[in-house]
Amino acid sequence: MLTVGVEEEYLLIDPRDGTPLPRAAEVLAAADLAPALRPSEAQHELLQVQVETATPVCEDLPAVARHLSRLRAGLASAAAQHGCRLVPVGAAPFGLDEPVPVTEGTRYRRARRQAPALVDDLMLNGMHVHVGVEDEEERLGALVRLRPWLPVLIALSANSPYFRGRDTHFASWRTVHFDQWAVSGPPPAFADAADHRRRVTALLAAGAVADEGQLYWHARLSARYPTVEVRAADVQLTAADAELFAGLVRALVVRSVLDERAGEPRPAVPEELLRAATWHAARTGPRGRLVSPVDGTARPAAEVVAEFRAHLAPGLRATGDTERIAELWADFARVGNGADRQRRWFREGGREGLAERLVASTVRTAR
Repeated sequence: MLTVGVEEEYLLIDPRDGTPLPRAAEVLAAADLAPALRPSEAQHELLQVQVETATPVCEDLPAVARHLSRLRAGLASAAAQHGCRLVPVGAAPFGLDEPVPVTEGTRYRRARRQAPALVDDLMLNGMHVHVGVEDEEERLGALVRLRPWLPVLIALSANSPYFRGRDTHFASWRTVHFDQWAVSGPPPAFADAADHRRRVTALLAAGAVADEGQLYWHARLSARYPTVEVRAADVQLTAADAELFAGLVRALVVRSVLDERAGEPRPAVPEELLRAATWHAARTGPRGRLVSPVDGTARPAAEVVAEFRAHLAPGLRATGDTERIAELWADFARVGNGADRQRRWFREGGREGLAERLVASTVRTAR
């Protein structure tokens, strides 16, 4: 069984109206004293209106769920101590009139110098799932094999319809906004691990990125751990949603490793088609039409999602997660993804109602 770990990024807001508040330093100082949190489980992000958590390495989904709930509760309590609230939202629904302060640190200041306009608007939060694969070639093969399915994952996990006070008319605004960086979007179809090393080295030598942390592909090989890191998903509203997507991503990686070991042909997807599929997935979510990785045609999203679930079935059997994912999926399908819920909450309660429901989602263990 392959191990799994989850990183989540959150926004700090004023509970009255959802305005982002730059209080990360105070919140993290309080979190360091919280008995529920261990050292380094909560960290700074690029902007001072954001914080991040990382679970330990987990063997199974129940462990993922326990850690996600614990981390969210501990950090939410720390935020409340400083007059703000923690919300799991893929993009800031409401903005600030002035530029958002950047976190102190060489790497963050360098990013601000490189692209100040982009950094000022980077109030975007993702969910990064690390799946442990010890063998380097299998890791690379899994990365290449899962590429075609990333747009479907983006559509399902979309949780960023609003940004700076307006409906973007995208389900995942985070996806399209982040694609403005130099190295972003779908990962290349590397030939092997040596090809990956050569091409990453070339990007660094050219100055296209300052370090491997700026390889903002939707999935990549972690530079720090022997993992496939899938970064395509928006951060999820509830811990149950996050558990669902952690299980789906692990099953996707496991299926890819199994195919690699069996010598199945790797999928050949044209770069331009994959990028277009990604854009359309971010725009419509699972409510419109998606590009099928099976035949490359656009079909009703429900059909493509059914193909996705069928593709994952061997991975879920291998990890023993079939029943748990079915339970989580049933609840998720009933209420819709994060973008659906945000729009519904805004219709029902306006700006204040949306802020209130987002805050409540943070520590909710079910929908």
